[in-house]
Amino acid sequence: MCGIIGCVGHGTETTDVLLDGLSTLDYRGYDSAGVALSNGTVDVVKRSGAIEDLVSAVEASPPTGPVGIGHTRWSTHGPPTDENAHPHVDCPGEVAVVHNGIIENYEALRERLRAAGHTFESDTDTEVIPHLIESERDDGADPETAVRRAVERLEGSFAVAAVLADSDAIFAARRDSPLVLGIDDGGDRRRYYLASDVPAFREYTDRVVYLDDGEFARLTPEDWTVTTLAGDRVEKPVDTVEWDPEETGKAGYDHFMAKEINEQPRALRQCLSERVDELDGEVSIGDLAYLNPRGVQLVAAGTSYHAALYGAQLFRAAGVPATAYLAHEYATGTPPIGDELVIGVTQSGETADTLSALREASARGARTLAVTNVVGSTAARECDDAFYIKAGPEIGVAATKTFASQLAALNTLTIGMVPSKDDREAIAALRDLPADVQQVLDESNAAAVAEQYLDSEAYFFIGRGLQYPVALEGALKMKEITYKHAEGFAAGELKHGPLALVTSETPVFAIVTGDGERAQKTIGNVKEVEARDAPVVAVTDGASDVSRYADHVLSIPESSPQTAAVLANVQLQLAAYHTAAKLGRPIDKPRNLAKSVTVE
Repeated sequence: MCGIIGCVGHGTETTDVLLDGLSTLDYRGYDSAGVALSNGTVDVVKRSGAIEDLVSAVEASPPTGPVGIGHTRWSTHGPPTDENAHPHVDCPGEVAVVHNGIIENYEALRERLRAAGHTFESDTDTEVIPHLIESERDDGADPETAVRRAVERLEGSFAVAAVLADSDAIFAARRDSPLVLGIDDGGDRRRYYLASDVPAFREYTDRVVYLDDGEFARLTPEDWTVTTLAGDRVEKPVDTVEWDPEETGKAGYDHFMAKEINEQPRALRQCLSERVDELDGEVSIGDLAYLNPRGVQLVAAGTSYHAALYGAQLFRAAGVPATAYLAHEYATGTPPIGDELVIGVTQSGETADTLSALREASARGARTLAVTNVVGSTAARECDDAFYIKAGPEIGVAATKTFASQLAALNTLTIGMVPSKDDREAIAALRDLPADVQQVLDESNAAAVAEQYLDSEAYFFIGRGLQYPVALEGALKMKEITYKHAEGFAAGELKHGPLALVTSETPVFAIVTGDGERAQKTIGNVKEVEARDAPVVAVTDGASDVSRYADHVLSIPESSPQTAAVLANVQLQLAAYHTAAKLGRPIDKPRNLAKSVTVE
């Protein structure tokens, strides 16, 4: 969601570093942005709208100072206006704060502060924080103590960063919302960074420190420290980010989404590397192979939930009872745990709903496993085990290559935990998967199909078995980036209600792979919609005769049932992308959406 950037040690270049960081973070989704610099005073410039609007405002009235923080806001409390944009300041304008998350007790705090004479300028929950710091300063607290005491009074989720007029430090704290430090102290000049995500400062350093919940950081031009909120020193490891900053560029593509769709063969190779050994017919997942779960529960949200549905089917087919839960429903319900393994599927490792579900499972005594893309993420650190999908950085808001890598990772997990004599075929298909995806990318006619149906009233997607989660994902991609109505269904459900929506203006994308019972039954569903004059787009490997009943065919190579789902999904990604491109949509930044959803 919102993005935070901070830096110290850059002198006159601080503003440029902050603006570059904010531009890099804009993939997270935002509707306003701002910066604050400290140099005996606090200079704040902020604007609603695009970062380009902020840049113009900064050029008109440049803020100065060697210490600064910046923010991209995704509105929760109050509309996107200049007043509601971050950073927020106290009454005399000597404290500036940026914040991700939600302060649950902000109304009570605001009323107490108003009663004490404080004046508020915005609708946000964040604005109480600089006023709390001001109040502590009025009572004689030094800058660091004032920030600590203010943070201790907050309830809810937050990543907070603050600068003060009479301090050369950035103070920051986190609870349930990510913060990472960037460390650049190898030369004569020390420079330190703070951000909600590594790409914000990756071009300057690859050395990072991930903050945990309840930790407090202090960055100055000379040093960095991490403590608990109570002030006890915490020794933190400095990790190295392995990916190159150029990986977050568009590499000549019009959109990040197009680049990331085309990166899927490489992402899959990375995911499967050193895990799949076709020669020996084995999958290697390290110590996770010995978990031997009696049952599996998967928790996730959004695209990752569709991967979880797919994973649950894999485990059930292997003889292990498994259920996928929407994470935000799991944490407030009472599903049985027993000795089951709880797997959290989360691209960022910071999804608030999924983290809550994993914490609830852990509190009930379950073993937890994070399937995530981000090394050092909160899910990876808090779970008992982590299994990385290794897809590389994904910038586009609509997930593409990470979904494919999640499906591949869940295949390797299932085979590794529940080995079977039938695994050799699946392992061979996994080996061929990157090349098969490349074939789809090279030969797809999705752009021409998209052109045919730009004016459609709605789009429907149907599939059975492992193709059902792909149908859901195809519909999600279509609605996310085209703003067109789209729905995914289990194919057999059409006749139980959704068929009433089918008309000649509603193309139906039917995923039909293989020629078994499920394929034949899905063909029966295709005939149902064909009889109602609905155009049919078949996504198929050609094993069945579904093409006889289709207006258009999106072909995929023959593969195993497990990997056919990945291949079908690539065609649906391309269909959604080309539809959105032809409609002129802002593909990488869909309205109202954010890349990393860190509030519940």
